[in-house]
Amino acid sequence: MAAGGWTYAALAKAVEVDPKSVERWVNLGRTPRRTTALEAAKALGEDVHALWPALRQARPARAISPELVALYEQRADVPVSKFVDMMTQARERIDVLVYAAVFLHEAYPRLNDVLRERAAEGCTVRIAVGDADSENVQARGQEERFGHGIESRCRLAVMHYGSLTGTPNIEVRTHGTTLYNSLYRADDQQLVNAHVWGTNAYGAPVWHLRRSGDGGMFDTYAESFNAVWATAAPVQQEG
Repeated sequence: MAAGGWTYAALAKAVEVDPKSVERWVNLGRTPRRTTALEAAKALGEDVHALWPALRQARPARAISPELVALYEQRADVPVSKFVDMMTQARERIDVLVYAAVFLHEAYPRLNDVLRERAAEGCTVRIAVGDADSENVQARGQEERFGHGIESRCRLAVMHYGSLTGTPNIEVRTHGTTLYNSLYRADDQQLVNAHVWGTNAYGAPVWHLRRSGDGGMFDTYAESFNAVWATAAPVQQEG
């Protein structure tokens, strides 16, 4: 007010309040009503929140995302049937981003048949598995105290999914990125296996998401898949 040459009376007249109200704002730190504060800030040429920080409305915290269907303490708690059922029900897209995840083929040997059936119905299937020779895969083995085991499982995953190469609507690639989460998407549903340093994937949490709109958690992970996919190298068809 001093810099702009404003008196209590002049500002009070500009915003149509009593001069004593303006005096209380200045001397007692009182906060005016929002509409009055906006008028006063406009008259002074200042940001209303800089003048009265208390008027800044905090965005209310949400206890649960509307996209969260279920939370599992560890992947081992998720029935393999959950993964398979999601893929079986897919009509447009199946995306899988993992290092190996050979537990799926081990527990459900018909997985490739399911993927072929979905692809034959026009579903786009994209599988990204870890490049066993990449630094990040090898580092993960050391961090999880699994040694070269993870590298061998990545090669096994390529063997499992490799037989799908050349199938219309199915593409298999290998990636060497740092895997923060394993992703299993079927249309608007997604299982996210979060990774914890030093813990095998089966012991890390999983959240089941269902897409509810643009820009939510689901889309964040879907975009992450697309970013990794763009860096991945296609697995060549054998023979």
